[in-house]
Amino acid sequence: MSYQDFTLEQLEQTFGLAIHANLDLFGERHPAFVLESDFITYLNYSTKLALSINTEKARSEMMIAPILIEVKRLANDQISLFSGVEFNVDSTQGLNGFCDGYGQENQA
Repeated sequence: MSYQDFTLEQLEQTFGLAIHANLDLFGERHPAFVLESDFITYLNYSTKLALSINTEKARSEMMIAPILIEVKRLANDQISLFSGVEFNVDSTQGLNGFCDGYGQENQA
């Protein structure tokens, strides 16, 4: 068993998690403005390309990753990003494998 084999209900039961949905997590936040024109130009170009390729991999690489990197930069490197990192925490509890948000069919 690995991360992707869990359902939300199994996570709640197995690890005693409480799921709180519909919270306004960002209500008190102010929008961050990206002022670097190079980033905007890149994102405009890569978004069109990713959407024309129309695969999850293209969207992840060409749209999502650059945005996450920009968020990390805007947060003064106070957050981390983990792409393709294997998290083998406790295989006896099924906490092993790649925790990347993608299903088995998308891992290549």
